[in-house]
Amino acid sequence: MSDIAVQVENLGKKYRIPHQGKRGEATLREVLAQTAGSLFRGRRSGRDRVEEFWALRDVTLDVRRGDVVGIIGRNGAGKSTLLKLLSRITEPTAGAIVVAGRIASLLEVGTGFHNELTGRENIFLNGAILGMHRAEIRRKFDDIVEFSGVEQFLDTPVKYYSSGMYMRLAFSIAAHLEPDILVVDEVLAVGDAEFQKKCLGKMREVAEQSGRTVIFVSHNMQAVKSLCNYAAHLASGRLVSYGPTSEIVRGYLAAGSSNTGRWENERPGDDERSEVQLLSMEVSDAHGSVGVYPSSSELTISMTFRLREPMAGFCLGFDLVTADGTTVLRSYQTDQAEDAWPRQAKGVQQWSCRIPAGLLCGGEYFVSPRISIHNVRWLIVLEAVLQFEVILDHGVSPFWNSLSGKSRPGVVAPILEWTSDAVGMSAFDDSDLSRAQYSNVDAGHTK
Repeated sequence: MSDIAVQVENLGKKYRIPHQGKRGEATLREVLAQTAGSLFRGRRSGRDRVEEFWALRDVTLDVRRGDVVGIIGRNGAGKSTLLKLLSRITEPTAGAIVVAGRIASLLEVGTGFHNELTGRENIFLNGAILGMHRAEIRRKFDDIVEFSGVEQFLDTPVKYYSSGMYMRLAFSIAAHLEPDILVVDEVLAVGDAEFQKKCLGKMREVAEQSGRTVIFVSHNMQAVKSLCNYAAHLASGRLVSYGPTSEIVRGYLAAGSSNTGRWENERPGDDERSEVQLLSMEVSDAHGSVGVYPSSSELTISMTFRLREPMAGFCLGFDLVTADGTTVLRSYQTDQAEDAWPRQAKGVQQWSCRIPAGLLCGGEYFVSPRISIHNVRWLIVLEAVLQFEVILDHGVSPFWNSLSGKSRPGVVAPILEWTSDAVGMSAFDDSDLSRAQYSNVDAGHTK
């Protein structure tokens, strides 16, 4: 029996995007006449055009049984399109997909929920939509409810659920499917830390204990590193690299980042109708360094953005990530007490965050901006738009350099306060200490 669970060969997906041409100084009567004529003739106006857009092109990869594969890439790379093709939600324009076994998809958590039905009723409805038989749902019902943590509200219509409760119940139903291949898209994007940990644990259980195949799309590099043994990096609809997770994540973070200490949105007009536009980000210190900073300097990370209107729950922050994908920290302006939050205002504004001097160890770091409506939905998620380097110049010990050629282990290097407790030392004199030391040495030789 072949050990290949999913085989993708020269896969491509093309979309046709209509664009309306400019009409110059045409009058309203001329515009209406052209539009009506086009409708009656059953064709587009001569000034309209259709653009062909390849969301995926020439993607080839094999996923083995039991592998957990992370699909990573920036927004618009083709990740979700690939999962939709694997799930047979849409048909490919070119190439072929061969799937060995039953496949279940968790692309949009909660799809198929009916707001007027109770949690109990939606378990049966959503389970059936996902392909579970009624007997199978009954057998797993208690486990689904326990995992979701919404037992107290099981007979309440889900329209009264909080977004977190809704999310937990939806994921719990999907997580208790028993497919050969589980396809998961950004399940961890919303929810608290405890829920995210539970999701990861469940997917790890599916892969390790059941030997099933998991294909997982996420912007969370820590989750990808923790869960996946292989990763595929997509960019502009093409497969850039595929291999062991640590290698792929490292290359992905380094690709396309700005190491000048500043990043600017080159196409801000593309999202001018969005609720928020991220215009630029910058890392700076008091010495005016560019891209490389001493660890003894305080760093400031600034984010410039435009709000169409102030919004409730607006949450702005970033992840600070090492070159191997380890998340050092995540910081939001909402981490402070609410009365200390910067005031929102319509239009362009800049918020800044300070990283204390003497915190980071030497090495390369990446900044990934995150903007959301708190615990509701993401507005902007970008990966590693900024890259900078820290040179360790505080607390440097010659011991570390001579031992390993590195300045210090760890991703942070704070100078912590140490105190000594001399209580009881007077009970020993020098001769007692010497005898104790020699006694320990002799004991070591006799073992």
